[in-house]
Amino acid sequence: MTDTARRPVDSRWLALVVLCAGMLMIVLDQTIVNVALPAIQADLGFTQGGLAWIVNAYLIAFGGLLLLAGRLGDLIGHKRVFVLGLVVFTVASLLCGLSTTPEMLIGARFVQGVGGALSTAVTLGMIVKMFPQPKEQAKAIGVFSFVAAAGASIGLLLGGVLTQGLNWHWIFFVNVPIGVAAVVLASRLIRTEAGIGLGEGADILGAVLVTGAVMLGVYTIVQAGPDARTLVLGAVAVALLVGFVVRQAKAANPLLPLRVFRSRNVAGANAVQVLMVAGMFGMFFLGTLYMQFVLDYDALRIGLAFLPVAVSIGTLSVGFSARLNARFGERNVLVLGLVLVFVGLLLFVRAPVDGTYLEHLLPVMLPLGIGVGLSFPALMTLAMSGATPDDAGLASGLVNTTAQVGGALGLAILATTSTSRTATLLAEGVPTAQALTSGFHLAFGISAGLVALALVVAVTVVRPIAVTATDAPRPMAFH
Repeated sequence: MTDTARRPVDSRWLALVVLCAGMLMIVLDQTIVNVALPAIQADLGFTQGGLAWIVNAYLIAFGGLLLLAGRLGDLIGHKRVFVLGLVVFTVASLLCGLSTTPEMLIGARFVQGVGGALSTAVTLGMIVKMFPQPKEQAKAIGVFSFVAAAGASIGLLLGGVLTQGLNWHWIFFVNVPIGVAAVVLASRLIRTEAGIGLGEGADILGAVLVTGAVMLGVYTIVQAGPDARTLVLGAVAVALLVGFVVRQAKAANPLLPLRVFRSRNVAGANAVQVLMVAGMFGMFFLGTLYMQFVLDYDALRIGLAFLPVAVSIGTLSVGFSARLNARFGERNVLVLGLVLVFVGLLLFVRAPVDGTYLEHLLPVMLPLGIGVGLSFPALMTLAMSGATPDDAGLASGLVNTTAQVGGALGLAILATTSTSRTATLLAEGVPTAQALTSGFHLAFGISAGLVALALVVAVTVVRPIAVTATDAPRPMAFH
């Protein structure tokens, strides 16, 4: 295949569509499962505790392997890792749909997480290398951000439609034709790169340490409880992480060169991502429960309730955000977006037991959608602004890892505090709907607090990206 620079520009945008199609399939899968959980439980005989592992098995594999997968893309070629991930994810989706026992489904979900990590980790790095010019890159990242951010909302709606219209098996079967098409088109449209070679960065010990640390850390978070076992697992995860940092400081070819954190924007953007996603992920999960158990919405109605978020994100991410970033700078747009997300979460705190959509939910969804639509494209650009071409996959894997860890952390904190508050009120004789709503209010307030911390980091740490010429490529340097 000819070099990207000699091919028609349109072919790069076709390649972007393929990348985003693969990304959408994986992002949808993270939320599409939620609305089908009751049907899966009834069909396969899951226990209440076992049901959570349909989500946790995927999350542990996905979050634990992202950083390693990103670096692997730098070493052997981003396209190879992307296509491999699509193949693994597609085969695992078929196995999920064919599952007849809880054990088979949980195992297939873990393999899905492996495939999702391989493909997702390198996608953003491929986009940055494919579109080095600032204007094109901003537009391409806007499209990617729309897929990544709006996919969660679309997944809730699609999950409701498939589960109620067909059955839960189809939330997995739908991935198979999409995955096959994405593999074929990726092979044809995306340029093959050799990578820098395994000898340039095959830090096996570092890979084992960080993968173990993240997997065990995510497992500890999702299984958190007030017991000694949680403390021991958490301590082991921290020890592995410390060992990884020490290893990276001494290794000749480190998996994660510590120089990446010399860039204030890389460090700051990833910190913002952890805090923002922690607040947003828990909010979407608990907001779904609020609509289901307090307002008595069914799966399809819940998906429709979140539709304004997806529409707002789509409208802004694909067009307006790129122009706003170019006009006012990514940092300023990020700050504005975080302010709107914060406002939306505060409004959610006032949602009552007998809330109505127009009065109490729509005013929440609009600032959330607009805020996320502004924030994510700016955040992705800032997170990748310090990446060298050889480290693009690593930086992409890092920003996706912080998102997954932030999501797991936020869900654990918000679900635990909400449940604890509800249980306390129920013990005091408070009616169930009121006790649930009070627990959700506490969680939404904490979500707003996490986003407020993200806003502080964005203001104090992140710096505007310096561009010397309108059409000059983004500066890439954290050497």
